Amino acid sequence: MVDVPHPREAAAPATGTPADPQVDEDARDADEVERRPCPRCGVAAGSPCRARSGAVSGSYHTGRFTQVPRLAKRLRVATPADRGPGRPWRPGTPPPAPVDPEASTADIRIGYARCSSLTQELQSQLDSLAAHGIDRDKIFSEKISTRVKVRPEFEKALAAARQIKAHAPHCRVILTVYEMKRLGRDAAELTALADHLTAHGLVLEMLAGPLAGIYDPSGPGKMLFAFFAAMAETERETIREATLEGLDAAARKGHHGGRPTVITDDMIHTVLRRRATGESVESIRKDLIIPTGKRMGHNPSLASVYRALAEYQRAQRYPDAIEQAEADYAASQTTG
Repeated sequence: MVDVPHPREAAAPATGTPADPQVDEDARDADEVERRPCPRCGVAAGSPCRARSGAVSGSYHTGRFTQVPRLAKRLRVATPADRGPGRPWRPGTPPPAPVDPEASTADIRIGYARCSSLTQELQSQLDSLAAHGIDRDKIFSEKISTRVKVRPEFEKALAAARQIKAHAPHCRVILTVYEMKRLGRDAAELTALADHLTAHGLVLEMLAGPLAGIYDPSGPGKMLFAFFAAMAETERETIREATLEGLDAAARKGHHGGRPTVITDDMIHTVLRRRATGESVESIRKDLIIPTGKRMGHNPSLASVYRALAEYQRAQRYPDAIEQAEADYAASQTTG
């Protein structure tokens, strides 16, 4: 009697044959599905589903692949060619390194923190990621603008996440950031990153912002992500244009480098610190003294304080937009 090789063995590619990414992805999906027995056709772990005729089914039964969180929302998971759809079914052997079903949804997080300039504070992001249960040795951070094409620590974070997923395919590997704007500067870049993570079986998580939580790459989640990415790009461009207009207006009045400072950074920090303890802006305003200009020695108006706070908060949201505007303005003055 001739021993018929298992379809996986028969379909194994020859050494040196270029790998097909789609074939690799299908095989990876199949390995995760086949770690569990099928509740419909009754095959044991390690074998593809079978049709009523006894042949290998062309796709896995829904009740089986929905047990894999990453594949749960798929309508269909096809049986890859190396399983031999249409061939007579025969018991196979479980995939290597079988995992405990209880651990099949284990989460492994990689953290990433970024701010755009040396003067910005990074510690609060690091503390938030650590408080979320991410070990310090799994948190990558850097002070670099999103205008820079290559961000070394970000690339290291992605590489670490991909490597962990390759060695622990049964685990959910999550790239966690404090908020969306830490990842990129425009909608196209953010959407491409989300697609890259999804293609490698990785998950994106944000701790703050309108999409706080785990990013769902399918259905409404994908549309919402694209929507808020576009909104972030629009807000960043609005801030850049407003800064350019402010610099230009100040220059026309003879105040090169910006308008005279009525509310200094120290005054803003004082307002923020005291307001956090419950004091009103009106009561704090009475203790603020204008240091320079025509109104030197006087208290600023309440409108000036609120306007300065709004400008400060806007700059904190997108400091790279401010930097871009200042660079663009300096370039226009040079060429002009």
